[in-house]
Amino acid sequence: MGTVGGGTVNVLTRNAEEIARRAGRGIVVTHAAARDINKPRICDTTNITLTTTPQDVVNDPDVQIVIELIGGDTLARELVMAAIANGKHVVTANKALIAKHGNEIFAAAQKQGVVVAFEAAVAGGIPIIKALREGLAGNRVEWLAGIINGTGNFILTEMRDNGSDFGDVLAEAQRLGYAEADPTFDVEGIDAAHKLTILASIAFGIPLQFEACYTEGITKITREDIVYAEELGYRIKHLGVARRTDAGVELRVHPTLIPERRLIANVDGVMNAVLVKGDAVGPTLYYGAGAGADPTASAVVADVVDVVRTLTSDPENRVPHLAFQADSLSDLPILPMAAVETAYYVRLQCEDKPGVLANVASILGNSEISIEAILQKEPVGNAPATIILLTHRVNEGKMNQAISTIEGLEAVIGDVMRIRLEHLDAD
Repeated sequence: MGTVGGGTVNVLTRNAEEIARRAGRGIVVTHAAARDINKPRICDTTNITLTTTPQDVVNDPDVQIVIELIGGDTLARELVMAAIANGKHVVTANKALIAKHGNEIFAAAQKQGVVVAFEAAVAGGIPIIKALREGLAGNRVEWLAGIINGTGNFILTEMRDNGSDFGDVLAEAQRLGYAEADPTFDVEGIDAAHKLTILASIAFGIPLQFEACYTEGITKITREDIVYAEELGYRIKHLGVARRTDAGVELRVHPTLIPERRLIANVDGVMNAVLVKGDAVGPTLYYGAGAGADPTASAVVADVVDVVRTLTSDPENRVPHLAFQADSLSDLPILPMAAVETAYYVRLQCEDKPGVLANVASILGNSEISIEAILQKEPVGNAPATIILLTHRVNEGKMNQAISTIEGLEAVIGDVMRIRLEHLDAD
């Protein structure tokens, strides 16, 4: 009964008549668990039996649907598994729970003939799960890319708009309540990796494999990189990318340059967006609020309505949890990052003397890396020169070797900054 729980009660109450018309019967919240049942709430709990023991809710014989909005993957997992064992349907907004334990949870749910719905686990109020699982069911999804963490997107937007440093914007995000006191899950990409794991599983019909997702945060992005990217016609976004290839599935979260003309490059602040490329439909974009009481409650309630509609249906004829029939999931491997192919933004600082750029270009050429654009910033005073390169698509393993060699040049100062680049076009 926190922010999202209160929002869910409010939406169910406010839109009760409309929801009943859609679901075919009324939906009433009868029981709820809270750490402190006397705490002021954003919803009316007059007709709800409150308890500090969540097991009371999942074990109550009169409860048909359990909504899990606790978070984490310990107590939440225990409660969800207990609810399933008791023959109750489950609705959850818990991305970590689904990403890490979804395979086990869905197997138990299928055995018991119950539904586990999780639309709110990814991108708040955007119905991206339903779009992938049902609306695009006729497509072979080729790739998807998403801004699926509002905190990271807010930070990068503020750094671009105000020329601020990462640390200053993070402090502002914490003050506004967008970032937690410990922002690790957001700024290091773990939250986005949970969500991308779920999206990739539904898009490609593969088991959930969170541990195989490559994850890189935004803490090393500087305002200079953002400025240079803009000069070259790009925006930097913290992107989750999943792509099907002949060799396997790319599953990766990292800062990414995107051409500024792309719609997704112009998604700012705490908003989320997911771009999906299907073979029949082409590219489709899903945009909206990725968090908040009412937007997330919108997705939770939509799941509850779906569950209510299935109460009288044959369990064998429901939409599968991960879009594909449970016995038809693919064993496509998740590719290691070194096997991924993408383009790159490379920034290096070097002594201002002849031949350095030629040496760098030679190293890239020897690694079969083609340069698309070069931007050279003249040094001020005795400061080192800055060289920015954009490359064409290349295998990451080759780029890693080239960067290591470049960093070994006597004239190159410090580490080379590398940010991946995706054009996200229809090809």
